[in-house]
Amino acid sequence: MYESLLLVSTKYSLITGFAVIGFTMWFSYWLSARLTRGRVHGSAIAILLGLTMAYASGLFTGGSKGVVDIPLLSGIGLLGGTMLRDFAIVATGFGVNIEEIKRAGTAGVTALFLGILSSFAVGAAIAMAFGYTDAVSITTIGAGAVTYIVGPVTGAAIGASSEVMALSIAAGLVKSILVMVVTPFVAPLIGLNNPRTAVIFGGLMGTSSGVAAGLAATDPKLVPYGCLTAAFYTALGCLLGPSMLFILMRTMLPA
Repeated sequence: MYESLLLVSTKYSLITGFAVIGFTMWFSYWLSARLTRGRVHGSAIAILLGLTMAYASGLFTGGSKGVVDIPLLSGIGLLGGTMLRDFAIVATGFGVNIEEIKRAGTAGVTALFLGILSSFAVGAAIAMAFGYTDAVSITTIGAGAVTYIVGPVTGAAIGASSEVMALSIAAGLVKSILVMVVTPFVAPLIGLNNPRTAVIFGGLMGTSSGVAAGLAATDPKLVPYGCLTAAFYTALGCLLGPSMLFILMRTMLPA
């Protein structure tokens, strides 16, 4: 029976991949609710579990493609590939209503650009502090500090290595978790108690899962306002990362 199940699961690896990812998401949100009371968003836990499983699979198989090196889980390679990734990004962009961003006003738009540039600067500085000197790696890790989606999208566009893209994802994940956990504690200090400040906060932080979870722990009524600008953050970061920011870093670091 075990061999038959293994044979069918391997043959229909894409369906198996959907099942594994579905279970991982369910388990992550269960951990979020039971262990952190929602302060650490389920999506962040899922990403952390995914990175852990990829690392463990590399040790187990000696391969370089994470869980994809395990025949039973080869379908995850398609689910995590560039095709569905780009589809998700494009679908998100088509779901944006330009009238909504107008409601955020000048402050929201300004916060978007300041948030992206400041996060990128911090990520780039950390990359250089750890010894990276080439524009491709520094730009990719800096973009990862914007969000864990912008990092790999930028890295794939400018030809970064898989190791650097993994670091960019880790940088974005750390940022997302920090925003989730710290927001309720700093909210009283920065006046995060009304829709206007929530809009500005969402534009500055940008990580949708972090902003949503952090505001939910602060005041659930603020979540839609923070997510209003945070929703545009990733799309704008994906636009600026491989273009303006990379050109800027290449000009500063021609080597």
